[in-house]
Amino acid sequence: MIEGLGPVSVRRLIDCLGSPKAILEADREALMKARGVGEKLALKILSQRDAIDAAEEIDKAADFGARIVTMVDDEYPAALKAIHDPPLALYIRGRFLPEDSKALGIVGSRSTSHYGLSAADRLAYQLGQTGFTVVSGLARGTDTAAHVGALKSTGRTIAVLGGALDCLYPPENAELADRIAKQGAVVSEYPLGRQADRMTFPYRNRIISGLSMGVLLIESDLKGGSMHTTEAAMEQGRTVFALPGRIDTPGARGPHMLIKNGAKLVESLDDILEEYEFLIPPSELAAPERAPAARPEVPLDDRESRIVDALWQEPLDVDSLARLIGFKSHELSGVLLGLEMKRVIRTLPGRMVELSDDLRQMR
Repeated sequence: MIEGLGPVSVRRLIDCLGSPKAILEADREALMKARGVGEKLALKILSQRDAIDAAEEIDKAADFGARIVTMVDDEYPAALKAIHDPPLALYIRGRFLPEDSKALGIVGSRSTSHYGLSAADRLAYQLGQTGFTVVSGLARGTDTAAHVGALKSTGRTIAVLGGALDCLYPPENAELADRIAKQGAVVSEYPLGRQADRMTFPYRNRIISGLSMGVLLIESDLKGGSMHTTEAAMEQGRTVFALPGRIDTPGARGPHMLIKNGAKLVESLDDILEEYEFLIPPSELAAPERAPAARPEVPLDDRESRIVDALWQEPLDVDSLARLIGFKSHELSGVLLGLEMKRVIRTLPGRMVELSDDLRQMR
């Protein structure tokens, strides 16, 4: 809550003085012994620390339905602790869960194209279906599409704000924030009352990447907050993914530059899953001997059975399959992924889908 005092300076002060409490009790000379803490910052600390009421801030957060979590708390994400400048405290609506360690950030332009919005929605939905937590920034455009896609999958999603929880921006996403808090977490490092501005948004981007195993860029020009997030991801040792676009659109410039510099090109969810193959559990399918005409004894729910029945005669493209069985495309994508992980189907070039080899031999 002390203006001008960030995570790195606090860590240096603790290393020098021994504890957070000592920072609140040290005189000017003692404060200036810490590396990088000059007279100007020391005076800021001295002039503000006695006016701050931490207990009142905790009560205000509770009244707002939030909790304040620090690095000494078990709920504080381990991945975030490991970055260079982890937040001193996180204001949280909702809750972090252990499975959030398997998270992927999705970022992109606020004024993204229909193509970008559709890709963010679809990929977030599919990631949620496979057990990934989707992390984004609740901004207009790409962020909103990513959160909505994850929610539709009934998976988890985390929104990292560029201002305080009680100063939500953009305001039209208030209802979406409420939904996210019930199915994940809405998070800020800023004290209550802190409005978002041009300085806070770039700073929060390190949290989006810090919470994630990797970051997928949907659309962006060569400069902007989304590119800043991918830079933070690279500095933190996270994998960077990029969605290719049309060469005549500004939104493709950022992803294409990243791809040229080594980011992984993403055309489908498979391109992301390949990077994290160790997270996909081995197939539980045994292959017992069966009569030649028998269908495989693979546990299938009703939706999966309808897809297998439709593919029994011949392979189909995804759009034709969706029309045949009456599925929406985003719904079908998630079910197809589950069947592919069970090795019941396989996808072919041209968005074609067919039964796996051993099943086709039984037709």
